[in-house]
Amino acid sequence: MTVVAEWLERHTASAPPPLRARVLDHAIATRGTGELPVVLARAGREALEQVVQHPGDRSVALDLLAADALITLALLAQAQDAPAELGAFATSILRDVRPGP
Repeated sequence: MTVVAEWLERHTASAPPPLRARVLDHAIATRGTGELPVVLARAGREALEQVVQHPGDRSVALDLLAADALITLALLAQAQDAPAELGAFATSILRDVRPGP
């Protein structure tokens, strides 16, 4: 099991099983490597992109919840690893997920 999967297993233990599975699916499917907070934020962004591609389609509701969970978990991981950099990390997430002009 990867470091990301192990961390997610510990930090999502009380979440509903379908949400836990979808969060893990998105995290594992994320391309690239990096520090845990960055990987989780990237997975959250990619999950959100799937939701945006299907506006009004209720079938992506679980993906929207997973995107929210992944961003929240990315912030948690950052707070655990480098709390002094949490504000800058949160700002970078906002910058990355906002639609361009």
